[in-house]
Amino acid sequence: MNIAKYTQHYREALLDNVIPFWQKYSPDQEHGGYFTCLDRKGNVYDTDKFVWLQCRQVWMFSMLYNEVKEDQEWLDIALLGAEFLVEHGRNENGHWYFSLTREGKPLVQPYNIFSDCFAAMAFAQLGKATGNQEFDDIAKQTFRNILLRRENPKGIYNKTIPDTRPMKDFALPMILSNLVLEIQHLLSPSVVEETINYSIHEVMDIFYREELGVILENVSVDGRFVDTFQGRLTCPGHGLESMWFLMDIGVRKGDTALVRRATDIALDLMEYGWDKTYGGIFYFMDVKGHPPDKLEWDQKLWWVHQEAILAMLKGFAHTGDMRCWTWFIKLHGYAWDHFADKKHGEWYGYLNRRGEVLLNAKGGKWKGCFHTPRFLYQGWKTLEGIT
Repeated sequence: MNIAKYTQHYREALLDNVIPFWQKYSPDQEHGGYFTCLDRKGNVYDTDKFVWLQCRQVWMFSMLYNEVKEDQEWLDIALLGAEFLVEHGRNENGHWYFSLTREGKPLVQPYNIFSDCFAAMAFAQLGKATGNQEFDDIAKQTFRNILLRRENPKGIYNKTIPDTRPMKDFALPMILSNLVLEIQHLLSPSVVEETINYSIHEVMDIFYREELGVILENVSVDGRFVDTFQGRLTCPGHGLESMWFLMDIGVRKGDTALVRRATDIALDLMEYGWDKTYGGIFYFMDVKGHPPDKLEWDQKLWWVHQEAILAMLKGFAHTGDMRCWTWFIKLHGYAWDHFADKKHGEWYGYLNRRGEVLLNAKGGKWKGCFHTPRFLYQGWKTLEGIT
């Protein structure tokens, strides 16, 4: 199995390749915050700043400072983003904007609650790194706002007619299952347990459909299947990511049955989502086999494959199921052959169905300094644990 070889590979890719790329090209030393729209070589091609990506990068460099080594340059980069966000990132209600100009003027309203989710993660991790109470307070207040908005995340920015076909989506309970573990040191035990139990129930009992073998992206507000474009939609990458989140929760709770169930679901999702013609995992699928309304449905995305690798690694680490290791080897080969840029560093984000590079940028509006380095760190530590 040569686990030590893979362990070294993931560690070196993180510390010698991916983090240096963002460290060199991303910080905006003039206005604060980070550039995320970077081309293949790291050149900036757009200067707008997307708040959820700013927050993710604050989290990443804070986490590395806390968990890998107390590198002052990493902490300085985290503070560069945090200070920019404190000054410019929120509206008068404490909700986080979606995007800002380079200088920090708001561009897009706070319609997207995931800016708030990643802000809570970022400031909780930075508070741990610095001991700064202000950062802890921002994290706690932001988390309270998230819980208040949980049943209606978009609020006044929801473009649908609320009473015609009310639905809820999978993304928020999925994110909360990870976010609550990230900031549990700032929350009361009762809030932590309530949020964990809510997330487990929503993910495993509402959005996961045993009869279909998939996790749906959208269901009715009372949990029923809705036979529409939205209701039939599934994203294998989201399902796989949520399963390793649930494995982490299972380990925390000492719940081996939850870990085993999450592993089995992840294995089913791999079989379901794998493109048997060209390899790789589909981005979106329709559970009834109809044409999806997502025109990018057959693209192969970086984060989908990274989350799948982590689900398989963690499943193997916790259960010893050799099917997980077999999938890890297959996924590792596909991902490193197709996404990793061996010349300029980091990973491409978007391939066509055949596995050819569709966009050669390293970052943009949706891709920043988060999924790839988190995947490498988690992969390195999970492999180290297996050893």
